[in-house]
Amino acid sequence: MELKDVKCFLLDMDGTFYLGNQLIDGSLSFIDKVVSSGRDFMFLTNNSSHNANFYVQKLAKMGLNIDRSKVMTSGEATCEKINELYPGKRAFVLGNEFLLEEFKEAGIPVDNENPEIVVIGFDTTLTYQKMWDVCNFVRAGLPYIATHPDFNCPTETGFMPDIGAIMDFIEASTGRRPELIVGKPYTGIVEAVLRRTGLKVNELAMVGDRLYTDIETGLRSGMLSILVMSGETTEEMLAESKTVPNLKFGRLSDMNELL
Repeated sequence: MELKDVKCFLLDMDGTFYLGNQLIDGSLSFIDKVVSSGRDFMFLTNNSSHNANFYVQKLAKMGLNIDRSKVMTSGEATCEKINELYPGKRAFVLGNEFLLEEFKEAGIPVDNENPEIVVIGFDTTLTYQKMWDVCNFVRAGLPYIATHPDFNCPTETGFMPDIGAIMDFIEASTGRRPELIVGKPYTGIVEAVLRRTGLKVNELAMVGDRLYTDIETGLRSGMLSILVMSGETTEEMLAESKTVPNLKFGRLSDMNELL
């Protein structure tokens, strides 16, 4: 598969389109080129600390106006998966107000006192009491789901601990890891994209800055994997990794002439 065969580009956000609140140079020109060439795009983010509405507003401030159908978060994909596998089940949700809003919109009952399943997200309001509570429910053997596996979230000043670090904390206390992880590089979020776009996997390309999530998503799913070096991955990390992208560029706009 080559760039010319791609009908829709799945774009990571943090480290790919922007860093924190700073737009990466050339990102808007890439979108213009994709649209003018008759192709489509969708933002695909593992960051479950915000919902689609938040990202629509954030992108608008950066000069890109889109509707929420152009954004798929790991939180939204997780809600779809829960409604498929555990319809009507009460969920303990380790997450902030944005993730809780996604659960409400999806009609999933949230019950942090007497849950039937446990769901953890990237909780930027984390407290020791929350960690204590989630460990108790995980230790009790309830079905255990995570929105995504990322260890760090890139920002304009470095990295902040993400859900992967939270999972390790829970495992150290309980001995358990999630039975289901929905976000990149796992299949749950890809299934959600295929339902929304109506496209086949070989008509998609995954573009991102992380080898173990973005690039693995493409490789595992059978879509074109495109690494951009504008975020987490360094040349040293790439040289040492067993995960090898199909294509590599410095940033999104480096693809413009090939579209």
